[in-house]
Amino acid sequence: MLVGIFVLFFGGLALAGLLRFSGWRPEGLKNKGELLDPPADLRTLTPTLADGSPYRWKDAERTWRILAMTDRCDTTNAAACERLLTDLDKVWQLSGKDADRVHVLWVGALPAQGPRPATLRVLRSSDALRDGLPRSHDAKGMPVYVLDPNGFVVLRYAPGSDPGDVRTDLSRLLKVN
Repeated sequence: MLVGIFVLFFGGLALAGLLRFSGWRPEGLKNKGELLDPPADLRTLTPTLADGSPYRWKDAERTWRILAMTDRCDTTNAAACERLLTDLDKVWQLSGKDADRVHVLWVGALPAQGPRPATLRVLRSSDALRDGLPRSHDAKGMPVYVLDPNGFVVLRYAPGSDPGDVRTDLSRLLKVN
């Protein structure tokens, strides 16, 4: 009987250790976007808003940011840009009570149609900003990034990613912070 209890107890610990050190994680604990390790550091960069004023990372404490690299919005990509803006507005709205702590940063010209989240900030496109974002030169379209309150780029979403993935990851980050 004592040996059976010993095997049950230490066998469960051995199985948990094996799973932990093999890299397996439950599906609910994995992030949906690409985790950038190490995260890109944009703290030294001060982007410029469309009106010419600077956008500072630390002006608003505990503010997370969704950045859309959309400086290719022209007449051929207008529908894709409107769809992305609509998707980001939904993500922002679904942040609920934490929506004021989420800024939507749009790099480039806004499409003529589409919603405008209350925390939308339009940034001027710059080479420094583009170079600071990992793999921002994507031939497939417009990548989306999640930035932490200090200006580190922590997650990247490939062009055409499901906006529900951004919402899931962002809601987890808002709960932690």
